[in-house]
Amino acid sequence: MQNNKVSLVETESRLKTLVQDILAEAKRQGASDAEVSASEDVGLGVTVRKGELETVEFNHDRGFGITVYFGQRKGSASTSDASSEAIRETVAAAANIARYTEEDPCAGLPDPALLAKKIPELDLRHDWDIDPERAQTLARDCEQAGLGFDTRISNSEGAEVSTQQSCRAYGNSLGFIGGYLGTRHGLSCVLIAEDDSGMQRDYWYTVNRNPDLLEDAQAVGIEAARRTTARLSPRRIPTGTVPVLFAPQVAGGLAGHLLSAISGGAQYRKATYLLDSLGQRVAADHLQLREFPHLPGQLGSAGFDAEGVATAEKSFIADGVVESYVLSSYSGRKLGLPTTGNAGGVFNLTLSGTTRPATELLKLMDTGLLVTDLMGQGINAVTGDYSRGAAGFWVENGEIAFAVDEVTIAANLKDMFMNVVALGDDLDNRGNIRAPSLLLEGMTVAGT
Repeated sequence: MQNNKVSLVETESRLKTLVQDILAEAKRQGASDAEVSASEDVGLGVTVRKGELETVEFNHDRGFGITVYFGQRKGSASTSDASSEAIRETVAAAANIARYTEEDPCAGLPDPALLAKKIPELDLRHDWDIDPERAQTLARDCEQAGLGFDTRISNSEGAEVSTQQSCRAYGNSLGFIGGYLGTRHGLSCVLIAEDDSGMQRDYWYTVNRNPDLLEDAQAVGIEAARRTTARLSPRRIPTGTVPVLFAPQVAGGLAGHLLSAISGGAQYRKATYLLDSLGQRVAADHLQLREFPHLPGQLGSAGFDAEGVATAEKSFIADGVVESYVLSSYSGRKLGLPTTGNAGGVFNLTLSGTTRPATELLKLMDTGLLVTDLMGQGINAVTGDYSRGAAGFWVENGEIAFAVDEVTIAANLKDMFMNVVALGDDLDNRGNIRAPSLLLEGMTVAGT
């Protein structure tokens, strides 16, 4: 990325200055309050398919989100142009929206006492001095390792190396201004395998803020190939109610559904199956749902939220009981509660509970379905009804027996979380919502 490299330190200083200038412009145009979020991203992506270079993509993106308040009337506008004229026009556009918007008693900036006073050093920036040629070599090594793993690997959708440098800045008219630098690097591979029963597709990837902590390129290709060939010759299974084990890469989605159900927006809109659940038990008594915003080097770490409110480790669900909703200042005011410092989302949300070695979960399940892939969006957030297409493996006597696809798994989310038997020791921390393997007592599996 040498030809597209910028000084992130200079970028942070420049973005903070622009944020201050925009806040001053908002005041000049009569706003009683204002807030500005700014971002700048520089990156490189290189894709190789069947040994040939397919794409080389550089990106350099910048954006400003501007919100102004006239009392409790709010207006927002955005721009990617940092020129003085563009800033004036964007602030004016936000102001015009605010002037014609009805007053909202819950609108406004956060409580000044909750703003971050000191932003912690979270080790989020690790530059990768990689150019397109080196990225191409890594991607080719990854794909070749996968293609050579098994003669049944018949095709490839490619391997990709990506690297991103980013800067985030936020400021408001309460006097807060903060920023931080970060990086994100990744390597992925998607392969296709074929036998007499047909073709199957699967993938693997590694991602980290620190390039030195990425999985080896060949190891990524081999894992993609192993997962792809394991899916060959799938069978159908009879319809019935059986234990279901969610692999880590799909268990995070379940944690996300639980998170959505206790979010402030869903609560005040009355659009959740866990309405008014504060203080109520909603999951097995060993389940915990916590966030850890200050973990060094993790993808979801941050010292302040999208409103400048200080982040802190907190529990949303403890021993199966809802301890806190997930709140911004706005949703908190709608519910008569203080913000939890989660404007813009959560930070390293982690599902935990009674833990066993992942290999023991198969034995504990004995006979049932291991789900490794989910399809469709059959989730009703209001009723909790859950129905999705699934693929994975049938397990007998605690061991994988054969691959399975074209089945549907169904239950209600409330019952599913109440019936969590145990979790694995294989936490997937490649994203902001982190979960290990998750064993459920039983779900309806519709097969033949």
